[in-house]
This record gives sequence, structure tokens and C-alpha cells, in this order.
Amino acid sequence: MPLKPSELLQALGQSQAEFTDFSSNASEIYRDYRRALKKVSAQTDTDITNLLTDYEHPGARPLEPLPPSESKNWLIRSKLKWANRERSLQWVRDVLTGVTTFAVDGSQIFPSKDVSPPIALVQIGWFANPHSETGEYQKDNRLALMTPAQLDLENERTLNRQVSMRRFQMEVERIIEFMESHPSCDDCLVFFDGSLVATFAEASDFECKLFYAKQIVALLRASEKYKVPVVGYIDTSQACDIVQMLRCLEVLPETTLLNDAQLLGNEMNWGDRTPVFICDRTGDARSQGILSLYEEQADAIAFLYMKTNGNAPVRLEFPRWIYDEGHFERILNYVRGEVIIGGGYPYTIETADQVAVLQSGDRNLFYRLVQDWSEQASVNISFSRKMVSKQLRR
Repeated sequence: MPLKPSELLQALGQSQAEFTDFSSNASEIYRDYRRALKKVSAQTDTDITNLLTDYEHPGARPLEPLPPSESKNWLIRSKLKWANRERSLQWVRDVLTGVTTFAVDGSQIFPSKDVSPPIALVQIGWFANPHSETGEYQKDNRLALMTPAQLDLENERTLNRQVSMRRFQMEVERIIEFMESHPSCDDCLVFFDGSLVATFAEASDFECKLFYAKQIVALLRASEKYKVPVVGYIDTSQACDIVQMLRCLEVLPETTLLNDAQLLGNEMNWGDRTPVFICDRTGDARSQGILSLYEEQADAIAFLYMKTNGNAPVRLEFPRWIYDEGHFERILNYVRGEVIIGGGYPYTIETADQVAVLQSGDRNLFYRLVQDWSEQASVNISFSRKMVSKQLRR
């Protein structure tokens, strides 16, 4: 039955006071934290570091030394401004010509209750753009079939998670392959679509957390070994590392109504950024943070926030060695250039997603091919009447 607009509008009207109270409370907390930000950003990174020594995991620690006068409210201006888009594209050409940017993304078809025994498909796609004068590039994909032998059927509730883990593993493996084939590449940048701090896995069991930690640690080690920079790009970050750090330095209320991007983005123009921090995030009250499983890489992930579009600033995460070895500003301009090409989002990540994505038509084709093959090969794979009926209707 279709939605009744009149009933929805009535329910919204009855809840107006609750929305108003929420906004008022969030605004008050925002003002408190902005006042703390103004005060703390007037201190040197050394002073802040000393004040944080009593805290085991304060959320973040300063890495980039900056005179306070040059970073009011931790805002570093890019001073990049062009008269028109053609001028900005010329800047991109100057920055990115001859630079290879690379990204991998994945997609999957989860096991269906309409198919027995369970079967799943994972596909990753990648895009390598050398930004050459000839306009050449590489797009390709790779798939993996997950049969009952690759799925733990004893844990039926985790089947989808098993598929997601395989996809993540394939994405990381492909990135490491690229790094191995481009050692000591001064003109390369790998985009990782998401966070290098796998906090999303903290709600899972230890085995799952350890799996994701090992994947990221392998990626970070490969980046440092082969000297190929990788940047985790988080478009809509909910991280609260700097919020947590401010709470260690000032008397502030605990809150779930404010994240770093909301706190820092108010005065940013395109291309502006914050200083660089080291991520030192703890876990929730129920478990240790995922970084406790990162071994020697636990304190090796740097981050900052940068304005790349009309929304809140994005979060960029990268191995500390990039900053320590002086490649930092150049890599940031690579990111800015990709964002300009992509109209507010890195073109390389966007293209990798298009290569990897499995559409609903692909899902139908997958099951139809499996069905046809099982009949020809006399393999017992059964499909529910409901699924067969849908296929016939389509």
C-alpha cells in the first residue's frame, strides 16, 4: 500500500518540538567545543602533546608542528583559487600529468535463501590512470565464486559477512599487487575507499576484528616497504578523534551529537585543511579498539580533514611515513587534482566503483547461468519456485 502523505505530515508536525529540542542541544554543544577548539589551537603542538601524556588513548595526537598564529582553529588555507574551471583544470594538468592514480572497489551477490546449497559471487574492479598525454588508462575486474566449500555453512547467520570479508581481502590483495609492481614510485597514488582504521569491525567477534586488522596491516606494510603512498578517503566521516582529544584537554561534556567534520568544517573553503594528527583511538566500553590489533602499525596512521566539496570536510588517512619522508604536500595536491576532475569526489575511486559494481541485471544473469550450468553438468543446485517465477516474469 502506498505511503499516505497526509499521515506522514501529521506525524512530523506532532514531533516538531522533539526536533527543535534536539537542534538546540546540538547547537549548545557545538558552541562549547568551538570555544575549546579556539583555546587549544592557540597552543603549540609540543604543549598539547605534553598535556596528553597522562591519557593512554586521547583520540588524536598532534603530528604536524605549526605556530599557533598560522593555524587559527586548526585551519590551514590552501590559497588555491582560480578565475574559472579551465584555469583549475590547467592546474590539475600541471600537478597530475605523468602521475598514476589507482583505486579498487568491489561488489558482491550474497547467498540467497532461494538457492540451495548457498552460492555467492564477489567481483572487484580497478582503475589505473597514468594521466598521460595520450589519455591511456587501465580498467579491469576479477571475480571469485564462493561455493559451499568456501562458505562456512555451520554459521548461516554469518554468510553475508563471510562474503564481505572475501571482497575486502580481494580489494587489499589487488592494491598490494599494484604496489609490488610500482616500487619506489614517486609519481603514484593509491586511493583506498574508506578508513584505514577499521572501527566498523569492533562490533564483531574477535576473529572478524583480527581478520580486518591483518588486512589493513598488510596494506600499510606494503605501502611502507614499496614506498607507494596510499590515502584512505572517507567522504562522510563520523569519526570523533579530535572531539575526544579536546575533551581530554578541556572540561567538556561527553556527546554523541558532534563529530570532527562538523566541528572543523565551518570556516573551511575548498582545498583548506587541518594540521596532521596521529590517530590514537580507543574502543568502546565493551572492547579494545581495533588499533590494538595493528601491531607496529598501531601508531602509524596519520589523518587530517580537508574541504573538497560543498559538504562537510572529508577525512584523509595515510601511513605516517608519507608525512615523515616529506611527500605530504605533493600527495595532498594529487588528491585535490583528482577531486577537481571528479567534480567533488576523486575520479579514480568513482571510476573503480563503476567497473566493479554488480547491477540487478547482473544478479539475474548470475543465477540464470548457474541454473543452466547446474542442469547441463547434472549438479544438484535447487532454485525456489519463487525465484524461477521471477526469472520467467523478467
